[in-house]
Amino acid sequence: MNADLGSGQRLVLSNYFRSSTSHRVRVALNLKHIAFKYEAVSLPKLEHKQDTFLAVNPQGLVPVLNVDGSPLRQSSAILEWLEETYPLPPLLPQTPGDRARIRAMAALIASDVHPLNNLRVLNYLRSNLATDEDSVIAWCRHWIGSGFDALETLLAGDTMRRGFCFGAAPTLADCYLVPQVFSARRFGLDLAPYPIIRQIESTCSALQAFIDAQPDRQPDAA
Repeated sequence: MNADLGSGQRLVLSNYFRSSTSHRVRVALNLKHIAFKYEAVSLPKLEHKQDTFLAVNPQGLVPVLNVDGSPLRQSSAILEWLEETYPLPPLLPQTPGDRARIRAMAALIASDVHPLNNLRVLNYLRSNLATDEDSVIAWCRHWIGSGFDALETLLAGDTMRRGFCFGAAPTLADCYLVPQVFSARRFGLDLAPYPIIRQIESTCSALQAFIDAQPDRQPDAA
């Protein structure tokens, strides 16, 4: 989406189509019907390592959400900012306890799963530790599977769940989960042991907000 927001703010998302962190931000923007300009940053071409991008984010990581020229960094912080600034439709429930449950599921993916299959970690294994490709893939499958084992158990114990990670509507947890399932498939993880995760991903993938955020639908996917 490329347009000014009703508030007059201009949002530009600097991101890469296959980046899980970028993917989760695109989902949230779409769920909240927030217009933004898509700015592609090619990781294979090392555009995130160029001085112009490092001046915006010294970590050299995507995504960056520019709000009227002021950059917001780290997808978790961006998603919380979106929830606070554009609260409708809400991606967090009403009560503090339920909000903590959503944040815990999101953190399970954002802190304990995704970083271990991030491109820079995998490239370090390949280049610095001379890890062969089969072992790199096995590493990814192990850590994603370990996180999914725990998440599947948490989801199975929630009697209030209605099609999504929590309740009957998408939350921040779904924004994190769907991109991670995409990565799991890329690395060939067997998803058969995770029927609830697969069901949630299927439910989300039928929604236009998730469809439009899919990596293969982004302008830099070609």
